[in-house]
Amino acid sequence: MKNTRLIVKGGVISPGELREIVNMSLEQGLKAISFGSRQDIIFPEDFLPIGKEKTDKYFFVYPDENSGNNIVSSYVSTDIFANTPWLTGNKFLYILEQFKEQPQLKVNITDPKQQLVPLFTGHINFVASHHEDYWYLYIRLPNWDKMEVYPVLIYSWNIAEVYYAIEKIQIEEPDTVDMIFQLVNDSLDTNNRTIDKPLQLPFYPFPYYEGMNKLGIDQYWLGLYWRNNLYDLDFLKEMCDLCFDCKIGKICITPWKSFIVKGIPKDRKLDWEKFLGKKGINVRHSLLELNWHLPVATEWALNLKTFLVRTLDQFDVSTYGLTFGISEYNREGHYFTSIVVEKNETPKALESIKIRDTFNVLYAKNFDPNTKDYIVLAQDVDKQELPTILIELSKKYFNELGNVVLEVNQPIVKKELQEKDIHQCSECLTLYNSEYGDAAQGIQKGVLFKDLPEDYCCSLCESPKNNFINFLEKV
Repeated sequence: MKNTRLIVKGGVISPGELREIVNMSLEQGLKAISFGSRQDIIFPEDFLPIGKEKTDKYFFVYPDENSGNNIVSSYVSTDIFANTPWLTGNKFLYILEQFKEQPQLKVNITDPKQQLVPLFTGHINFVASHHEDYWYLYIRLPNWDKMEVYPVLIYSWNIAEVYYAIEKIQIEEPDTVDMIFQLVNDSLDTNNRTIDKPLQLPFYPFPYYEGMNKLGIDQYWLGLYWRNNLYDLDFLKEMCDLCFDCKIGKICITPWKSFIVKGIPKDRKLDWEKFLGKKGINVRHSLLELNWHLPVATEWALNLKTFLVRTLDQFDVSTYGLTFGISEYNREGHYFTSIVVEKNETPKALESIKIRDTFNVLYAKNFDPNTKDYIVLAQDVDKQELPTILIELSKKYFNELGNVVLEVNQPIVKKELQEKDIHQCSECLTLYNSEYGDAAQGIQKGVLFKDLPEDYCCSLCESPKNNFINFLEKV
């Protein structure tokens, strides 16, 4: 099912913007809106905002458009879940502000210590490192079969310009990360840092993200989840007014079709609880209900989830730490849950005959979706068989649960890279690569660094040849 989408950069929106979007929706006769898995807002297919000033201010993607990639961020997790100490909410906002143009590729900017926002579902994935203000970069362009890691760490304030450089380069369809690295370094003067150890992703349980929760000494945060992903517009409008009254500046959309309001003052907690009570809002769903990811506005998926959740609940099954996804068949590379239930396509020859749906069950290696490596457990099974399979998978998960730490593929140092001749100026970090030579100084392609004349100097800062170091010994 195709929908109209509103791109929300990094999943962060102000109450004023959300209220304006709510008013637009009410003008169209809508009663509810939905949220998408990339922290966007979803409208019915025929939704059309009225007024040029509104269409200029917001970025809408219509059903017949192929573009509309966006930025996912884990800003929503800062301050309320486990986080990398140096990565604050303000730092996320500063980085997001550097993206002035709408990305053509999917971008993820995430903290690896949180589990609410997936790390590797973008084409370009920035993941915070242990070094303050430096990020790992994992790339999987649309035509690539696998994800590759960029050979250096990216500085926080270079993230946007590095992304736009890659976006420009990817039109030429580079087939390796080394090629991208060389082209980016030729076009930008960036403050990179050597990767000194692999990105490690220890297990963190999936968080409970609903209800009213303490935030520091004098504030609270509120997570709200609608089972059917249809958020009532009148409720949202009044909620935005309450945010204004409490001087709350940001509302955060999660990839789980829910949203979080941070910074509710301690002395206004009762006002929010009364507001929720008057509206009849349930903020006490079980984790078994919250850890599912479904396609937007898909009735069969919602019905299947309801059946599975109720059955698992009857058996009193624990799924703590696990996440589940329901999907159409053949969405490889887009999963971000521990366990996936795929619905098979009906054979064309049988479309005119009413037959029961069949499903496949997959689970991520080590039950960690960050591996992007899914194992097929069962194929072509009936709906009634699914609860038993999921219960067995839950038992397997707890039996194997331990101190497994995922080390994501690292660049240290590939054989093909070792064979290259690359040296770097220690003053300005300009690279000399014998594969390309130095046209500005009349150096032909293929001239090794050791064969350069002794009076060779850096083409950017004019440092002498002896100021260059072997770049590959650093990587």
